[in-house]
Amino acid sequence: MAPDGYRVGVVGATGAVGSTMLQVLAERGFPAAEVVAFASERSAGRKLSFDGGELECRQLSSETIQGLDLVLSSAGGAVSAEWAPKLVEAGAVVVDNTSYWRMHADVPLVVAEVNPQALDSHVGIVANPNCSAMQMVVALAPIHRAVGIERIVVSTYQPVSGTGRRAMEELRAQAHAVLHETEPPPAEVYPHRIAFNVLPQVETFQVDDDYTTEERKMMAETRKILGVEADELAISATCVRVPVLYGESESVNVQTREPLSPQECRELLARAPGVVVVDAPANGVYPLASDVAGRDEVLVGRIRRDPSHERCLNLWVVGDNLRKGAATNAVQLAELLHERGLIRRTGAPAPA
Repeated sequence: MAPDGYRVGVVGATGAVGSTMLQVLAERGFPAAEVVAFASERSAGRKLSFDGGELECRQLSSETIQGLDLVLSSAGGAVSAEWAPKLVEAGAVVVDNTSYWRMHADVPLVVAEVNPQALDSHVGIVANPNCSAMQMVVALAPIHRAVGIERIVVSTYQPVSGTGRRAMEELRAQAHAVLHETEPPPAEVYPHRIAFNVLPQVETFQVDDDYTTEERKMMAETRKILGVEADELAISATCVRVPVLYGESESVNVQTREPLSPQECRELLARAPGVVVVDAPANGVYPLASDVAGRDEVLVGRIRRDPSHERCLNLWVVGDNLRKGAATNAVQLAELLHERGLIRRTGAPAPA
């Protein structure tokens, strides 16, 4: 802890993303004088490990949110819709990981390596993008800046940790039953059994829409982060849930405005912040979900020409959905807000 640092709140601290936020705050040595963990009513009083000590979870209230300088929030859209404005009114800057604020016109949607300048326009709330869009734009932004992108076709292979702890427990229980030749418990989190299965549905379908809410988010958020309109960048997404605990994989087909060879693409991405090129497929070397867990970089491999179009490349993009896809980027945004002098200090401690 830094004695002259910020009072930092973490909302949703007991969840998969919230607990990872705490871990990343400690790992990266964010200048916090105090970290306050917030959780639901049923988790209030629970003790969480943090940076060699313990935090006691508090419930959100008009009293407990006073005196915070910065809040990292990942407790669901309904909680964020209600409490983010209250936190801002109380003096905090909120970095929100839910989908609720992302497409609001006055809320910057920011990836640390891609559009950090967007933070300068914040009016209290900064949105953390969807994990699928996040890792893809880290890989594609350098290409877009260098030669322009006309069209993206992406298929995602998303782990169950993106849904939360209950989904991870469901996969483990179902897999255990199948491996022991017993009847697996019925699906509760997902519409079908996830163990030893592939579900071509992430999130929900809205009325008269053939695309899921996850797919719509990925398309809209990618454009907002890159600062382009729909008529400037065509995007089609198919989001798939796979029986993997951690690590999201994406097959990305990208059509550039100007020619870019696979080797030029490798060299471009090798210089890009937050990207590691892992690309020797003849030797079995390419990004794997099992290798990316715990890493903050986005791994890119299988970079190759699309034989059907002279300005299209195919890429395989893998990232840790809980870290770079959520918690790490949130902490990186906190660091950038600090470096740019964009956090107000309230100074008053909140009641316990």
